[in-house]
Amino acid sequence: MNDMPKPASVARLAQHAIEAQAKGFDHVDTWVFDLDNTLYPASSRLFDQIDDRITSYIANRYGIDGISARALQKYYYRTHGTTLRGLMAEDGLDPANFLAFVHDIDHSVLEPAPDLAAAIARLPGRRFVLTNGSRRHAESVAGRLGVLDLFEDVYDIAASNYVPKPAQEAYDGFLKLHGIAPERAAMFEDLSKNLVVPHALGMRTVLIAPRDGEPDALERATSPEDFTGAPHVDHVTDDLAGFLTALSIVAAR
Repeated sequence: MNDMPKPASVARLAQHAIEAQAKGFDHVDTWVFDLDNTLYPASSRLFDQIDDRITSYIANRYGIDGISARALQKYYYRTHGTTLRGLMAEDGLDPANFLAFVHDIDHSVLEPAPDLAAAIARLPGRRFVLTNGSRRHAESVAGRLGVLDLFEDVYDIAASNYVPKPAQEAYDGFLKLHGIAPERAAMFEDLSKNLVVPHALGMRTVLIAPRDGEPDALERATSPEDFTGAPHVDHVTDDLAGFLTALSIVAAR
């Protein structure tokens, strides 16, 4: 029985395969995935829940209204890379308390993703999740999608000593811990800025762009070049499962 997922469009899958082959993934034996808005589509609006919880946390902490909290949230993000990092640097925040609060969300909005699971399972070599979120959140997401058991490890923000992507230190710690040769690895991310360091290290980089009509998260860059021809982005796709399926087709040749 053929367990290959049925693509919505054979022509689309064929185009994925052509592009994947052109980008040269045949040397890759380690596959690294961001979590939020990468393993699941932004259309689920799961990250919107986290975004709202972050705003609520700041409003409660400082006793301010939602609009002011949102502005402070964006300031911390733009200045420090993540809101958590800003709160830790400028206010001595306990990160465990913050993460428990902002990830107390409804994960049931995520549907199982059998096509994605099958595509990830076919990737040759090792597979990891590298996230600025918590391990508990990552495991909840991956469990709902049906892909948790396919990953060797989840490298979360605590493992990174709360230094977030896109900081070089976040990637260096991950690669060293797991003995990964970056020139033989590929990174999948929904934020262009988080692919700058991986590309410089020699990793193949894939940007997961939002599909038409999908909401942009707070973190998502807004300039068009972030989803088109940035030099640190080797490929852009809005269909992770289709792209990975294409990789398995290319690898089987």
